[in-house]
Amino acid sequence: MPDPAKLLTTLSRAAAVFRAAPGRSGRVVALADAEDVLVGGDLHGHVGNFRALMEKADLPHHPRRHLVLQEVVHGPFRYPNGGDKSHQLLDLVAALCCQFPGRVHFLPGNHELAQATGREIQKNDADVNALFIAGVEAAYGDHADDVYAAYLDLIAAVPLAVRTANRVFISHSLPSERGMQAFIYEDLLRDTEPADLETHGSVYALVWGRDTRLATVTAFLQKVDCDLLITGHIPLDCGFAAPNDRQLILDSMGTPAGYCLFPSDRPITHDALVASAAIL
Repeated sequence: MPDPAKLLTTLSRAAAVFRAAPGRSGRVVALADAEDVLVGGDLHGHVGNFRALMEKADLPHHPRRHLVLQEVVHGPFRYPNGGDKSHQLLDLVAALCCQFPGRVHFLPGNHELAQATGREIQKNDADVNALFIAGVEAAYGDHADDVYAAYLDLIAAVPLAVRTANRVFISHSLPSERGMQAFIYEDLLRDTEPADLETHGSVYALVWGRDTRLATVTAFLQKVDCDLLITGHIPLDCGFAAPNDRQLILDSMGTPAGYCLFPSDRPITHDALVASAAIL
C-alpha cells in the first residue's frame, strides 16, 4: 500500500487537477484540443484491465490523446477480512491524473455516487458500501478515516461527462424515459447541489438509467446537444455493444473487456464509432 501521507497528497492534487481541467463547465469537460480519445467501460476494481487500458492509450507517445475511465469502485477482489480492494484503483487513477493532467478523465458511476451519498447498494447480497470502507480500513488502519474522506473529495471533484468536438457525449449512463422528464442538462454545467443527487435529480438520473431504446437515447442527445453517445453501466458478455444507431456501450470489468479509441478532431458516424471498439 502507498504511504498514507503520500497518498493523501496525491488524492488532494488529483482532485485539484480534475477541478481545473481545461474546457470544464460545472461537471462537464468539453475537449477542444484532442486528436483522439480512448474510452474504457466499468472497471470495478480490475487493476489488470486498468493497466491494459493504460498501455493501449500510450499517453506518453500520443500528446493529444485523452483517456476516459469510469466506475472503478465496488469490485469482487477482497482482503482477508473481506474488505473490498477496489480503493486501490482509485489510488492508481489519481496518480495517473497527476501524471497527465487534463488528459485523464474519471467518470463516476452509480456505485461511486452511492458510496459518496451513503445510498444503500447491494451486489450478490452484500452491502458494497460497507465492504469498501472495510477495505480502506484494512489497508490504512489508523489513517483510514482521512484516506476515506479524501476519496469522497476526489469523487466530488471528478467530471460527470466528457464531450468531444465532433459531438460525442461520454457518460456512465443516461436517464430512463421517466427520468428524462426531470433531467436538466444545465444542472451538470454548474457545481453539483444536494438535490441533484436525490432520486429526482439530474445527476442521479444520469448514472442510474439503463434505457437503451433509440427514442430515449435520441431525446437525451437532443438535451445535451450531441450526436452520439458512449456509456457503460450495463454488464456485457462481449465487452461492447451497439443497442441502437446512436449509442455504444462498453464494459471493461471482466474478460472480454471492451474499449474504444476514436478520432475526436473530425466528423464521425455511428458505424465508425462502433468500428473503433475492440477487446483488450
